[in-house]
Amino acid sequence: MALLPILCYPDPRLHKVAQPVAAVDDRVRALLDDMFETMYDAQGIGLAATQVDVHERIITMDVSEDRDTPVVLINPEILWASEDKQVGEEGCLSVPGIYDGVERSTAVRVRALDAQGQSREIEAEGLMAICIQHEMDHLLGKVFVEYLSPLKRNRIKTKLVKQQQRARA
Repeated sequence: MALLPILCYPDPRLHKVAQPVAAVDDRVRALLDDMFETMYDAQGIGLAATQVDVHERIITMDVSEDRDTPVVLINPEILWASEDKQVGEEGCLSVPGIYDGVERSTAVRVRALDAQGQSREIEAEGLMAICIQHEMDHLLGKVFVEYLSPLKRNRIKTKLVKQQQRARA
């Protein structure tokens, strides 16, 4: 297993649309292991392959208190989303230190493949539903700050670019 570098906004690679996984094989399972290690190390609750510059439809998540309930979603598709919506504070491993309110459906039903390539459906609400929607946005090339006003988005972009320049100096 290995820690993978996480792309940081406004990296243009975060806007690439992920392609479906053709087969769940040893390569994909090794990537899943690396993604979980990277996500846990960064104190995240979800990670999309796009964030580690792999543009395939793969998500790892663990929203449990004890960080002992890993969830794998390969080629996920939302089958249903509740009409009830809620604004919740979101953050992102690709937008470090930034948190803001985003409106999401309070519950979703998703179909995806697991690490063995078996199709399954998951019904989720609360934090897990929010995390699924957030990570699926990454697979579509969308970062949560794109839900914010252009003014907020530009301020965040400027702040993160300055931080990245200082880190390189």
